Amino acid sequence: MTIDAPPAGPPAMDPQTVIRSKRYLSALLLAALLGIPISAIAYGFLALVSAIQEYLFDDLPKDMFTGGAPAWWPVPWLVLCGLLTGLTIHYLPGNAGHSPAFGFKTGGGPPVDRELPAIILAALTTLGLGAVLGPEAPLIAIGGGLAALTVHLVKKDAPPMALTIIASAGSFAAISTLLGSPVLGAFLIMETAGIGGATLSLVALPGLLASGIGALVFVGLDNWTGLGSFSLALTTVPPAVDPTVATMAWALAMGAAGALLGWIIRWIGLSLRPIVHVNRVLVTAGLGLAIGLTAMVYQLISDNSFTQVLFSGQDALPELVEDAADYSVGVLILLGVCKTLAYGFSLSAFRGGPVFPSMFIGAVMGIAAAGLPGMSLAPAIGMGIGAMCAAMLRLPLTATLLATLLLGADGVKVTPQVVVAVAVAFVITYVLPVPGPKDPEA
Repeated sequence: MTIDAPPAGPPAMDPQTVIRSKRYLSALLLAALLGIPISAIAYGFLALVSAIQEYLFDDLPKDMFTGGAPAWWPVPWLVLCGLLTGLTIHYLPGNAGHSPAFGFKTGGGPPVDRELPAIILAALTTLGLGAVLGPEAPLIAIGGGLAALTVHLVKKDAPPMALTIIASAGSFAAISTLLGSPVLGAFLIMETAGIGGATLSLVALPGLLASGIGALVFVGLDNWTGLGSFSLALTTVPPAVDPTVATMAWALAMGAAGALLGWIIRWIGLSLRPIVHVNRVLVTAGLGLAIGLTAMVYQLISDNSFTQVLFSGQDALPELVEDAADYSVGVLILLGVCKTLAYGFSLSAFRGGPVFPSMFIGAVMGIAAAGLPGMSLAPAIGMGIGAMCAAMLRLPLTATLLATLLLGADGVKVTPQVVVAVAVAFVITYVLPVPGPKDPEA
């Protein structure tokens, strides 16, 4: 009696053979060429979002009111934000991309051409009118979708691997300088997608090439237009100190606090999602109202601008760190609570990315903790950002890089504390029960 051997699987991929092939070299060339228009489109999108924010929340109230924008000013704009975003998600095909309540996702393939209008419009209304989400997720989807559309137009029967490589390159180019470094943006995409082994090298090379070219395009357009670089960077970096036993001990507490705060934010977002699906347009407008009222309350109590509560936090973070000494612990706690509520409301129904709000809340938490015995400002900010990003993104390596690279050269000294805070936050995040409704249908 003989037993047939199981069928052999597909042959192992040989990166050396693939890289030497004409098809792969053609993919590299296409990735380099696509990096130029996709990064230009991404730059234009960010410039448009910035122009809308500046006009509606800065220029227009200055023209209408002598004392600056009144505290109630964001309320009608956030209601409009919810109304327009809800209508876009409800009536246009494609659900306007992934819901940010489920975390940072890039899986499932790039969006198809008919889904791109909804992604662009929902992101534009969400980001431009004040909801608390970032631009990174929509840009990744837009870049990947445009690259995939180009592949289909050039070669309709393109193999899946070619489509994956070129779509990834488009995503890399779209966020090439958004996080301050092309390498950091590429790392975020690769860790999110879980790319490893031979595929990592094959996908990373065209992506990094497109990302580098995209960074040049961003810099060139900034110099040409003067609209801004739209790259995260701190104008003033607090001086770092060498790690101590005290700061390492506080890293444990900061990691636990970040995990618990991240759990609360995700619980708010996921718990509200079933209500959103009852009436997408009406409930999203109501959540916009709640975000606007939260920002209004912050300005009335603290006498600081409501803009610190609204938006992604990318533009407000450098100013927050620079003026850290001017904030009392009470105001920082109020800001953290208001930003947390607005972030949770935004996760439930709007469209955007979770990176920048997590970094802002982490920085607020770190500045508030900087006065504790044995603590100093630089490691406290690094630990806070790392812990919150680990809890919300569930990407520990990216969270560590986001926190340390943001602090520049001084980030090297705070790396040990950041690593401990990230590890603790990541572990506790998965130990805690899954937030939100237990019913899968919800």
